[in-house]
Amino acid sequence: MKIALAQLNLTLGDLDGNAALIIAAARSAQAAGASLLVTPELAICGYPPEDLLLREDFYAACDAAVARVAREAPPIAIVIGHPRIEAGRRYNAASVLRGGEVIARYHKRNLPSYTVFDEQRYFESDTTPCVFEHEGVRFGINICEDVWGPQGRATGEPRPLSRGEHAVASESGPAPAPLAARDAGAQCLLVLNASPYHVKKQRARHDVVRKRVAETGLPVVFVNHVSGQDELVFDGASFAIDAAGEVALQMPWFEAQTGVVEIVDGRLQRGECAPELTLEHEVYSALCLGVRDYIGKNGFPGALLGLSGGIDSALTLAIGCDAIGADRMHAVMMPSQYTADISVDDSRRMVRTLGVRYSELAIRPVFDAFLGTLAPELAGTRPDTTEENLQSRIRGTLLMALSNKFGSIVLTTGNKSEMSAGYATLYGDMAGGFAVLKDISKTLVYRLARWRNRDGEVIPQRIIDRPPSAELRPDQTDQDSLPPYDVLDGIIEAYVEHDRSPTEIVAAGYDAQAVEQTVRLIRLAEYKRRQSPVGIRVTPRGYGKDWRYPITNRFRH
Repeated sequence: MKIALAQLNLTLGDLDGNAALIIAAARSAQAAGASLLVTPELAICGYPPEDLLLREDFYAACDAAVARVAREAPPIAIVIGHPRIEAGRRYNAASVLRGGEVIARYHKRNLPSYTVFDEQRYFESDTTPCVFEHEGVRFGINICEDVWGPQGRATGEPRPLSRGEHAVASESGPAPAPLAARDAGAQCLLVLNASPYHVKKQRARHDVVRKRVAETGLPVVFVNHVSGQDELVFDGASFAIDAAGEVALQMPWFEAQTGVVEIVDGRLQRGECAPELTLEHEVYSALCLGVRDYIGKNGFPGALLGLSGGIDSALTLAIGCDAIGADRMHAVMMPSQYTADISVDDSRRMVRTLGVRYSELAIRPVFDAFLGTLAPELAGTRPDTTEENLQSRIRGTLLMALSNKFGSIVLTTGNKSEMSAGYATLYGDMAGGFAVLKDISKTLVYRLARWRNRDGEVIPQRIIDRPPSAELRPDQTDQDSLPPYDVLDGIIEAYVEHDRSPTEIVAAGYDAQAVEQTVRLIRLAEYKRRQSPVGIRVTPRGYGKDWRYPITNRFRH
């Protein structure tokens, strides 16, 4: 028999649209000779629904959408993920539809509450295994975290905030979910997932599934979302691993697709395996998917950004064009008296290459008017960051005015290094609707720019080669205020993504003064980050759902 994996781009809350995608996938599966279709976790509603899960009318609407799939889909078996209320208890569920009826149902057992997950806020756990027979094969069902814990987490996955949460089950306790399915008679394990992307995530998924295969002796079919949902990106990359621990099927990254794997005498047969991506390729693809879905699913007609002649805005423009098309992008150059001629020249060159709508709005008259208005209040003071930030805030105001008038969303261009150190202006370059590079370090920005130019220059090479500068005062460079970016980014990664203490970071070889300065800047910039736009997460810990530090905070390391 053949099993189809529905790697779908689902839209959160679009129950009718998601049901239609599942029905279409079932028809495609039937045409390919498959008699069983597996969908991702909570496929009927999208993931994560967050506080929609506190509404009973949401559950009722999801039930109606599942009933529609059962009624309208072709006569194959479908494993569909959906939220469900049963006997007053709320579950993350998977139902098996066949012949227009539900023949089996499973409730997720392990509910994650760490990093970006918060399922214990919404759902209750159920330890009952679910095994159903289809065409002579007995299939067990698990949902995402069921295969990650309580056995422990794979290398590269962030540790849970509550370390006891994933302790190994005691001898007297219930068997882990995969073993419970095997003990109930399963011959193959179907795993529905909403597994968000971060770098090296696929390696972690393969590692943990191979561990479950080794423990149970069962082949595993692993089906994942592919979509952008606010700050999260789901990369798809669904796969199947046979009982020997070998990859039998590897679906593409970042593409909606229905794949098929065949099972013969209880064994998965070798199928197509998409090639792995380089780190730069997968991160760039994640950013494009995040931008495309955020803009498209929220109904924006296009996007605009401030093009400065620097590396961050150049990369953001390239991503925007690749995500939604150059015809929907608008680049605005806003030079001041401190803007270098080469910044304007490089910006003009890039927009000509891409074919992007381009405007130049000189800000010096506005800047002079602001200074004139403030002159009585600032009399007797020396120019400092106040005057520098005025320029950035003028640019933010102009961009937001264009956004209000024409409906396009403003893409901010700040990177993770700047967001960490507070090297950004609140209500200035932080003003906008979506922060494309919010989780991209400065050093990775350069790597992505070079990768984008691999088949021909899109980002002018001079932009890549020039020392970075905010150009808010004469002869300014970023390194006037910050440690070198390779040092800064290493400290940020250790402190933010891996929770290393300053003492540990210094012991790893970083300069003590640079560590002290960086950690201090991270702490001081918390109030800015709390007001920053949502941005795409690509690391194990971005500034969003999984970063929850207090603003008022006197703890010192």
